[in-house]
Amino acid sequence: MHDGTESQNQTPTEGIVVRKRRKGIYILPNLFTLAALFGGFYAVVMAMNGRFDQAAVGVFCAMVLDSLDGRVARMTNTQSAFGEQMDSLSDMVSFGAAPALIAYVWGLKGLGRWGWIAAFVYCACAALRLARFNVNTAVVDKRYFQGLPSPAAAALVAGFIWVMNDMGVTGEDVSWATFAVALYAGLTMVTNVPFYSFKDVQMKKSVPFAVIVLIALGIAVINIDPPIVLFALFVVYGLSGYAVYGWRRFKGHPTSVISTSTDEPDERGLHK
Repeated sequence: MHDGTESQNQTPTEGIVVRKRRKGIYILPNLFTLAALFGGFYAVVMAMNGRFDQAAVGVFCAMVLDSLDGRVARMTNTQSAFGEQMDSLSDMVSFGAAPALIAYVWGLKGLGRWGWIAAFVYCACAALRLARFNVNTAVVDKRYFQGLPSPAAAALVAGFIWVMNDMGVTGEDVSWATFAVALYAGLTMVTNVPFYSFKDVQMKKSVPFAVIVLIALGIAVINIDPPIVLFALFVVYGLSGYAVYGWRRFKGHPTSVISTSTDEPDERGLHK
């Protein structure tokens, strides 16, 4: 007879394959990412069908969903490398390709080569901004974005088209204005101008009752005229980075959002 201890210490029989547990994909945060991707796809389809108001709504919905997937992943402890890559690809479609195509179809097509150049510059800058964000995550001050974030840039382009369309203005009437908005949004994405990220706002902490009242008032104001109010908010945000940059230079403070770096060459000297 063999005792229990001996039987437990026996090695597996030769020839038996022990399969490793397969890594799964977290459903909840990736559902938000897929929903954001659908918002960008929906925006492109609506633009192709001439429904530019719905195209703008699709971009704004994608922006809201994109802001939730990361928070949901952190709150549920379901972060993953797959989710990060999926989020970047979704952002490229929803905030890079979609706004560029919508702007081109709506108001840039009539400018000929200048139109598609502006659309391409915006799309290329969105790709460069997302790539830089991915590689600089560990060295950037979390309180600020390095350059205008791609969702805000998309909101500028889509918001402008939404407002003009709501006022009955056609893209041909403001083609050069669309050109300027697309270039401003695109090039601002790849600058080193600091934009507040709101990442230090703690959702789990208690807040005064007045904050809830202000949030309710904000929702009410947005519902008065969503296109104008939302576009105005993102215009202010799109200019705020330059105000912060100018204030820092005036005070003699460092303007770079690069906090620390372990790579060579030292990135602090490259982003002033």
